[in-house]
Formats: sequence, structure tokens, C-alpha cells
Amino acid sequence: MGCLFPRHMERVLSLCVGSVAVGTVGLLIFLKVFQRLRDKQNVQDKVVVITGASSGLGKECARLFHAAGARLILCGRDQKRLQEVVDELTAIPYGKMQTYAPCTVTFDLSNTALVARAAEDILKCHGHVDVLINNAGISYRGNILDTHVSVQRDVMETNYFGPVALTQAILPSMVDRRCGHIVVISSVQGKISIPYRSAYAASKHATQAYFDCLRAEVDRFGLQVSVISPGYIRTNLSINAVTGDGSKYGVMDKTTAKGWDPVDIAHAILKAVGQRQKDVVLAGPLPTLAIYLRALWPTLFFKLMASRAKKEQKLKEE
Repeated sequence: MGCLFPRHMERVLSLCVGSVAVGTVGLLIFLKVFQRLRDKQNVQDKVVVITGASSGLGKECARLFHAAGARLILCGRDQKRLQEVVDELTAIPYGKMQTYAPCTVTFDLSNTALVARAAEDILKCHGHVDVLINNAGISYRGNILDTHVSVQRDVMETNYFGPVALTQAILPSMVDRRCGHIVVISSVQGKISIPYRSAYAASKHATQAYFDCLRAEVDRFGLQVSVISPGYIRTNLSINAVTGDGSKYGVMDKTTAKGWDPVDIAHAILKAVGQRQKDVVLAGPLPTLAIYLRALWPTLFFKLMASRAKKEQKLKEE
């Protein structure tokens, strides 16, 4: 019996399959580019507030949202560093795209007594806020036994009470306009806890809970709330982390060094705003699996975390 297809038919079929594959890849690339362009259009001319904008993820968000034509209000503790970001952004030519010189508001997010005044300054810039991106935060590395409760409180002040205070100060103006989008940068550790991160994980768990409640309560006003939960990001977060006695950790963790590019996380945040996404997890397969494992098989999850804690403690003692 001869071949099922003549050789010339096999070549034709191969070419057809190859063309379909190339066409499919091309279509996917086109759709991705088109989606990113649409996401940018959704924030064009919008007033966007970014906390922690002088470095890391906040700075990348500033670059991306500025290039998309947003009216930025950049917030941080260091006015000089914020101004450097402004100078960098305004020095870049964007062709026909209309861009705006960012405003800056300097304040310490951990000092909630000053946040209400900072919110007034923020609202004075353009009279309203369309998008609030709660990005600023600190991390923690330490053994609970060696950690003073004041450190737990300090991390909570910056990562939880600060964003909550700023959100609640700006929220009434969004409710009055029945328009606004609130974004908070949480963490995978807002969904699962890992050893030696108690203060950080606790602050992010609280953040997740608060903004989940907020989303439900402001839905009737037409407001949007997005919680972004990344895994490790290549920033100085671990270097600037505090330890049990309040001193700086000062080490770039291997997991952090191999983490996500902050540019990719910034694009995910822009997408979340453009598409009104409510809960976004940006992590690899293992952290994502751990989130499901915690919910579906907690006994195994707790055993794995206990094993991880023992392993890390042994490495510290060697």
C-alpha cells in the first residue's frame, strides 16, 4: 500500500500548518499590542496618584503612566528624589503624545496624622483624583522571638494604616464624583504567610481584607478597587527591609534578585486599571500552587512551611 498522502501534498500540508502557526503567533502579538494601547488610552488625561514613586515599582509606574498621558501626582518622603523622577520624565520626548509635568507631594506615609493634610495637597493639584495607586511599603526579615512588637507596629503603620488613611481621605471626593479607581499593591504574602516574614505578611493580609471590604462597599458608587499581589520583584525591597530590632536588613535576597522585572509589574497595574480587574496575582507556578494548597489542603501547607522554617533556621546557624 502506498503513502496516505503524496509527497507534494505533505509539503503543502506542512506549509499550511506553518502558516497557521505563524499567523496565530502574529495575531496574539497584535492583540497584546492592541490591548496595551487601549489600556494606555484608558488613563490618558486621568489624574493618577502614585505613592512610593521615587524608586522601584513606583518609579516604573510613574514612567509608564506618564508615557500614557496621565496627569501624575508623585508622592514620597524625599522631595529631591521625587524631583529627579519629574526631571527624568519631562526630559523624554513623546512625539505627538500629550504629556503633563507631574506634581509632587512629600510626606511620610507611616505618619497617619499627616496623611489627611497630604491628601488635601494632592487634591489641590488638579481638584480631583481618578486613580490612586497605593504602592509605598516596607518589608521585614526576622524571627518572631527576636522581634520587638514596636517593629511589628511600624511595618503595619507603613504598609496598612498609611494606605488606609490616604484612601479614606481621598475616597469622599471619588464618591461625590461617582468616579474613581483605587489600586493597592499587596503581595502573594497577603494570601499566604511564610516563615520569618511575620510583620510583612500580617500587614499584607490586613491590606487584602480591608480593600476586599472596600470594593464591596463602594461598588454602588461605581468605584473600582484592584488588589495587586505580586511575588518577588527585582527592587531594593529586601535591602531596605527592617529586622527584629528595627535595623536595616541590607541584603539582596536571591529570590528578590531573580524576581519579576518591575516594568512587567507596572504593565500589569496599567492593565488592571484599564480592564477594571479586581484581584490580580502575579507569581510563578509554585507560589500560585501554595495559595491553592493553603485553601484546599491546609495540613500539608502547614507541614511544608514548618519544614521551610527549620531549613532556614539551620542555614542561619551554620
